[in-house]
Amino acid sequence: MRVSERRICRVLGQHRSTQRQLPRGRADEERLVADMIELTRQYGLYGYRRVAALLRDAGGRSTTSVLNAYGDVRG
Repeated sequence: MRVSERRICRVLGQHRSTQRQLPRGRADEERLVADMIELTRQYGLYGYRRVAALLRDAGGRSTTSVLNAYGDVRG
């Protein structure tokens, strides 16, 4: 018995596009989070934009959108 992807996703309440691509994490995600935690310990409650600027000044590749996704991580 074959059931279509469209029907299965409708029954599960998921959008079909969620079934096609596997989510990928960043290769440097652990280092990025560790650096964020260290900066918040050092500088207090800076916002994610200021933390992104500090990481960029230190030579890291970070964008505010990436840090916004991890914005709830506090040390």
